[in-house]
Amino acid sequence: MSTVKKPLTPKLPRQKRRTVVENDEFAAFGRRIIRAHGRRVATGDVEALRDLVSLSSVIDDAIGEAVIGLRAFGYSWSEIGSRLGISKQAAQQRWGGDKP
Repeated sequence: MSTVKKPLTPKLPRQKRRTVVENDEFAAFGRRIIRAHGRRVATGDVEALRDLVSLSSVIDDAIGEAVIGLRAFGYSWSEIGSRLGISKQAAQQRWGGDKP
């Protein structure tokens, strides 16, 4: 009697969209935190100003990572650009085309 072993990790077809874990409330929470940090600086916490400014580079990095992930997931530059209100060419130029 011969037994055929099934692979441990089955190959699943790549889906274009995955189940959303974070939602609009999650993004709103992030915005509230950033605004609260700005209000804290505005009340005289000058030492925290540098931290607030550095958040912009963290956000830019996160956007770049998100775009790279969306491209790997199968989204086109047109789809990404339309969500951002820019052309596909502008999106491609900003986030590096099809670089890995």
